[in-house]
Amino acid sequence: MALSRGIDDLGPDGHGAPAGRLVRRPVRRQVAIGGYLTSGTLACPACDAPIGLPAGPVAPADAMGCGYCGHAGHVRDFLTLGEPTRPTRVEVRVVAPE
Repeated sequence: MALSRGIDDLGPDGHGAPAGRLVRRPVRRQVAIGGYLTSGTLACPACDAPIGLPAGPVAPADAMGCGYCGHAGHVRDFLTLGEPTRPTRVEVRVVAPE
């Protein structure tokens, strides 16, 4: 389909006539069910002590505390994805909600 608007296609107000309607197409996104994202380290942001995880998966918004200094926060506050690496390594995975 071709659209053509020449200089002679002026509307009653002297401006160009509209070319037509815009068609919005839905955006199709691929969503992963789950899998490995990256690895990181769990350490206290206050005293840098390594933090152990409870058995089973945890979400970034879950509560966590440091057993050494008592600092409390969320798991995401204790997670470091960059360097330097520490002994308490964890895998960060994406999991689809049930």
